[in-house]
Amino acid sequence: MISLSFVDTLLLMFSAIIIENFIFSKFYGCCPFLGVSEKPDTALGMGMAVTFVITLSSAVTWIVYYGILVPLKLEYLKTIAFILVIAALVQFIEMFLRKFVPALYSALGIYLPLITTNCAVLGSALVNIQNNYNFITSVCYGFAAALGFTLAIVVFAGVRQRMEFAEPPRAFAGFPLTLIAAGLVAMAFSGFSGIHL
Repeated sequence: MISLSFVDTLLLMFSAIIIENFIFSKFYGCCPFLGVSEKPDTALGMGMAVTFVITLSSAVTWIVYYGILVPLKLEYLKTIAFILVIAALVQFIEMFLRKFVPALYSALGIYLPLITTNCAVLGSALVNIQNNYNFITSVCYGFAAALGFTLAIVVFAGVRQRMEFAEPPRAFAGFPLTLIAAGLVAMAFSGFSGIHL
């Protein structure tokens, strides 16, 4: 198991947020990125929900993998086990939001249960296991990757809000313009790819 120093963990977190951003570099979680990024408030709410789920699932899936699957030699079941853990966490979030933050619950709509199938959540858990991170590094990486997701979705929500004032040709109106804007924002983030930490 890889044990990183404090500085190396901070560099890994910075890399997960900016350089290897889940949306712009790995293309994980594009469905909620495009679906919930119409308003910055909703995008921030989705980002916070995803941050909570990814951070908690990074911890729980690490425990499930190294505490249950590895001792029983059932490592090949990791994807199924991780999906079950993530589904349970999302149900918990959904019940919490419905009870305590109903405005955000209704704003997120169908995209809230889709966190279960958000490949950013599952991808974070699998990257932790694939890179053989220890528990603390796994949780830090999951948190940082989720912050990168939140940063991407909130920045893109701001771009989409500005696009409401644009008058594009009819062929580009609506979703095509959204995809072009997403590509341009991704290109802007790709400028950080030359940084090697």
